Amino acid sequence: MAFPSSTTFRRIVFGSALYDLLVTAPFATPWSFALAHDQLSTINQALGGAALPAFGPFHVLFACLLGSVVLVWSVLRLTDPQRRFGRYDGTARMLFATWMAWALVNTGAPLLWLFIVPEFAWGVAQWLPVASYQGEGR
Repeated sequence: MAFPSSTTFRRIVFGSALYDLLVTAPFATPWSFALAHDQLSTINQALGGAALPAFGPFHVLFACLLGSVVLVWSVLRLTDPQRRFGRYDGTARMLFATWMAWALVNTGAPLLWLFIVPEFAWGVAQWLPVASYQGEGR
């Protein structure tokens, strides 16, 4: 099996950060989250699930805290896509995918598959061994 070079791995870390930035930005403020919640509910219904439950202020607070932290983490990886950051991000993605799978088991919400699959894939990609080439740093 061919493993990615350090340069390719940095592109993977950068790509995962860009994905996070695009997907998580709507979770950063209560106003953008309200729009995202409505859209996610519509998508879940289109996939055969139920409407998502309404969020109260405390639910929105935690969604926005998570969105804000992920946005900052995304910007760090976009500006400095280190191997080390990719490894940490891969671990975080596996945790996120685990909790999303837990929610899927408990709710049956098909929308969650749209998040679980990319989380798992980015996690695996960032856990791949990196080929060592002379002259390339860690």
